[in-house]
Amino acid sequence: MKKIQTLKNERKTRLHSFTPESVELGILLAIVGGFLDAYTFVGRGGVFANAQTGNVVLMGIEAATGEWGRAMLHAVPVLAFILGVITAEIIKKPSMRLFVQDAGKAVLILEIAVLFIIGFIPYTSPNIIVTVAISFVSAVQVSSFRKLAGSTYNTTMITGNLRSATQEVYTAVTKKDSESALQAFRFSTINLSFLAGAISGGLLTSVIGVKAVWIAVIVLICSVILFSADENENKNLLFEYKDSGIIDKKDSDTINKKDSGTINKKDSGIINKKDSGIINKRLSE
Repeated sequence: MKKIQTLKNERKTRLHSFTPESVELGILLAIVGGFLDAYTFVGRGGVFANAQTGNVVLMGIEAATGEWGRAMLHAVPVLAFILGVITAEIIKKPSMRLFVQDAGKAVLILEIAVLFIIGFIPYTSPNIIVTVAISFVSAVQVSSFRKLAGSTYNTTMITGNLRSATQEVYTAVTKKDSESALQAFRFSTINLSFLAGAISGGLLTSVIGVKAVWIAVIVLICSVILFSADENENKNLLFEYKDSGIIDKKDSDTINKKDSGTINKKDSGIINKKDSGIINKRLSE
């Protein structure tokens, strides 16, 4: 019994480390988001490829002055962003499971491939090529990773994250709410990570040039590696718990159906989705 209780406690602390909703992944993606915005602004024509608000405003200004050609140039990244959102939704469809086993990792690998190619595009090429490509991968990323420990957030811009952090701080102070304080800390961490990415993106683009985008590629590769390592660890734990009698074959099969590190609470009641993998009361009590 002592061994079983030890394994239960170990599972609670280890089976949640790196998932699509984890703060660790959010930090890495926010660094990439800030880096890419600085990269396009410093090295690719003074534009912010991640956030489409500026493109829409500039498109409206150009249209108002009759500069229809320039207006269309600002419309292209917006269309690329829309295409990226559609691509992300297609990847997440159940029918794609035959081709894509893990939607989260597939998105990261797609982003890695596109950004790696961008590193070969010289400054002499039209900036619109790079802007469109980064707008596309930005949309795929932001549409695929939308939750931070159960709360909605954004990895490619921080306006919403800043609002959420401020609201959580207000609630934590006025209502002495510890959960709000924790969420405020999480959002603040994401915002600071975005800032760190922007600082490094600006500095490295000025020094390295077009190939600075490969720094973002390295960060994304680290994300994929951590995803894979976490999956392997969880599989080993499941086998261990199954052999020890903590979970039966039915529970093990249910957990193995998880999608990118979390499980549908409605289907099993085993995993607490908000905690991204921590065993629910049914197993912990």
